[in-house]
Amino acid sequence: MQEDIFEICIEEAQKAYDCDDVPIGAVLINNNVIVAKGFNNRESLHNVMGHAEINVILEASKKLGRWNLSDCDLYVTLKPCSMCLEVIKQARIKNVYYLLDKPLYKKEYDKTVVTKINNVNEHTYVKMLTDFFQNKR
Repeated sequence: MQEDIFEICIEEAQKAYDCDDVPIGAVLINNNVIVAKGFNNRESLHNVMGHAEINVILEASKKLGRWNLSDCDLYVTLKPCSMCLEVIKQARIKNVYYLLDKPLYKKEYDKTVVTKINNVNEHTYVKMLTDFFQNKR
């Protein structure tokens, strides 16, 4: 199941990459059903909050008709930034699974459990992320 979800995360990250945004994709799951999926669109929307995690949380809240997502799990290609982690915390999401660490990240947040998943299509996403930043230089 996790491998399939991360495949979708990588597909979402590809959409951000194709839009010249940092390739990050996210999926929110409730009872083994995808509630929302999304990608970074900060550049195309000119919106500092256009992070994949926030986009997914907003979409899920709208679909479910509630802000409390304590029964949902978030999957994301890159470890969430501090802004996203605060939104995750406020949405009461307890489980966050990600593929890659970000450098300089050292903080843990309350009851939110953030878990790195190993060996799930990591190489595909590493290549996409590397290509994106190499093309920017």
